[in-house]
Amino acid sequence: MGGKYIVTGGAGFIGSNVIAALNARGDDDILAVDELGADAKWQNLVGLRFADYWEKDAFRFALQNDTLGEVDAVLHLGACSSTTERNASYLVDNNYRFTRELCEWCLHHNARFVYASSGATYGDGALGYDDDPELIPQLRPLNMYGYSKQLFDLWALRHDLFDKITGLKYFNVYGPHEAHKGDMRSMVHQAWGQIRQTGRVRLFKSTHPDYRDGEQLRDFLWVKDAVDVTLFFADQPEGGGLFNCGTGRARTWLDLARAVFAALGREPQIEFIEMPDAIRAQYQNRTAADVTRLRKAGYRAEFTALEDGVRDYIQWLEGG
Repeated sequence: MGGKYIVTGGAGFIGSNVIAALNARGDDDILAVDELGADAKWQNLVGLRFADYWEKDAFRFALQNDTLGEVDAVLHLGACSSTTERNASYLVDNNYRFTRELCEWCLHHNARFVYASSGATYGDGALGYDDDPELIPQLRPLNMYGYSKQLFDLWALRHDLFDKITGLKYFNVYGPHEAHKGDMRSMVHQAWGQIRQTGRVRLFKSTHPDYRDGEQLRDFLWVKDAVDVTLFFADQPEGGGLFNCGTGRARTWLDLARAVFAALGREPQIEFIEMPDAIRAQYQNRTAADVTRLRKAGYRAEFTALEDGVRDYIQWLEGG
């Protein structure tokens, strides 16, 4: 604990929760970096304690000119996380090139570097969800977002960096401070809004013969657990690796929807709708993090059960 931190994506979903957790343990020597734009993301910074805030362009200029000063750890959580983003040049620059520049700076200045990779790098899951770095070249992401994340994983592997830096493959994270993400919000948040508006939850029909409607599977991760894993690795004095950040348990969309209804004290009303053609070819029918290597690295905390995380989140959304 203690030290100077840089948190990129500091006003974002996971980033703002990381800063809140650092504050809770007494750390506020933090440079928060983000692109606030014109949406409501700025609200995630309200109430947080940090030494300064920089926009990404100003930060990147200082990074390239080596004027950042002394830093103990960089938690690089800033990225375009839209799985439907089609501007490949933007994704390569923002998610790969920027990450590489920041990693190289950290290595040169002996600062801890923990960065966000993604479960999206696994593609359709045909090769499983083993986070052994040697398997990275075999993975085939289904969308440009996943590929932009894989590009940096590949670069780090090529330069034998996973004994010095830490990458975290976050799976389906849900929790407070994600409202600004629009269509990329978790289904927990979307279901809550649908129930409040219509009394029903709409789920995609299955397009795969092995899965019935609503029984496609995801590894749903409570954001406080994602933060706990992130800070566990940030606090390590040395070493690194590439690790899945998920519960290791696959649950259905129906499980999630029913948990939201239960948290609201309502009987489930679920409607199935056609999956849009635009996402059908990119759709993952099952994700489940293999957490074997995470446990071997020393992370021992139990992950929050879906029903417990959803209940806490709905209580927060309801102002409780």
